[in-house]
Amino acid sequence: MTDVPASDAPAIDVQAAVDKFNALTGSHIASYLDACVHCGQCAQVCHFHEVTKDPRRTPAVKLKPITKVYNRHKAPFSGLRKAFGLAPELTADDLREWEELIFDSCTMCGRCTVVCPMAIDIASVVAISRQAFAAAGLGPADLMQAAETSRDKGSPLGVTTDVLEDRIEWLEDEHEVEIALDKPEADILLLVSSIELMKYPDSIVAMAKLLNHAGANWTLSTKGYESTNFGFLSGKGDIAKIMITRITEAAEAVGAKTVVVPECGHAFGVLRWAGANILGRPLPYEVTHITEYLAGLKRAGKLAFKPMADAITYHDPCQISRRGGATEDARYLLDGFATGFTEMTPTGNYNWCCGGGGGVQAIGRAANVRHEVFRIKMKQVEETGAEAMVSACSNCRLTMDESKAALGWDKQLMSLVEILADHLLVAEK
Repeated sequence: MTDVPASDAPAIDVQAAVDKFNALTGSHIASYLDACVHCGQCAQVCHFHEVTKDPRRTPAVKLKPITKVYNRHKAPFSGLRKAFGLAPELTADDLREWEELIFDSCTMCGRCTVVCPMAIDIASVVAISRQAFAAAGLGPADLMQAAETSRDKGSPLGVTTDVLEDRIEWLEDEHEVEIALDKPEADILLLVSSIELMKYPDSIVAMAKLLNHAGANWTLSTKGYESTNFGFLSGKGDIAKIMITRITEAAEAVGAKTVVVPECGHAFGVLRWAGANILGRPLPYEVTHITEYLAGLKRAGKLAFKPMADAITYHDPCQISRRGGATEDARYLLDGFATGFTEMTPTGNYNWCCGGGGGVQAIGRAANVRHEVFRIKMKQVEETGAEAMVSACSNCRLTMDESKAALGWDKQLMSLVEILADHLLVAEK
């Protein structure tokens, strides 16, 4: 890790970090901290450890700052430990040393939990740790800025409501498709990510085509449209709540009972599994990922597709498959349609991460290690003989597009919703 000159080091509020750690260490987190047996199995499945062989990038090592606070303040016999000098205080040096590990070297993909003999959810501990580090005044500046831009302008890339309206109008004209915006009533509120709006707008067109063809009653809303939650990823809980409040108020305004998250893994994971806790009340709608929703439409006979013979394979976004429960829906959509589909190894819930989830994609200083992680994915794809890799997460796609360019890789990256829309079977009138 790079040493920070003392004169350039930010002021660190250690007590704020300690207070946040203590406030967030409930019984289930405490059970994780007590359970770790330091076996090291998590190191073998972590992409950051795999490409660096740095023992500090062992996932269990990320538990150390919170464990240090827990042992001093909340663990059984913590008073005795302090009295005998066995529970040292958390220090500014500790926080400064661990910042890169907590932010740059964890995508919160959950692969470590799959192999952990004690089933420790290290990703959730990292999410808590980020809140403590943010409270102390630490965290990558670009990640923190993305969160603040989301709060101030509506999205991490500064997509305001005006920009949203302009982009939707342009896409409608360019592609001759109706994209519902601000309908007064709708059964479904569709979200977008600013990555899609600004870099992969064809995915928005694709979702509109598919939903329109199926006869779904849906809309986008200028009241709440951004699916990503950089408040959560940066550890800024107040911003995380603002983002979920906007979505919830938008859904309530149109009477939507279903919120469909677009091709964005962490947007799905945060809203579906943490949304109610962050909001402070039950969500008044069902949260579903676009692949889940489209799979339901296919099962209902509302969508059918023309065969696609291209040699493709599928990358599982961690928050949609392993941590999201939608692993099989993507396969169901591909089944009987993608005749040239081959699974990579490992796949499904055991697939390797893209290396850019958990906000890591937004951290400039983490670019080099992200590119090295992508070599794992390159090898997986090449072993299948596929010419293209399909995924259902725009953040994965952006991460891998950047690494593809940096490493000069010659394979294609595709969006699942885009290839579905391109092969939509439309009955002749």
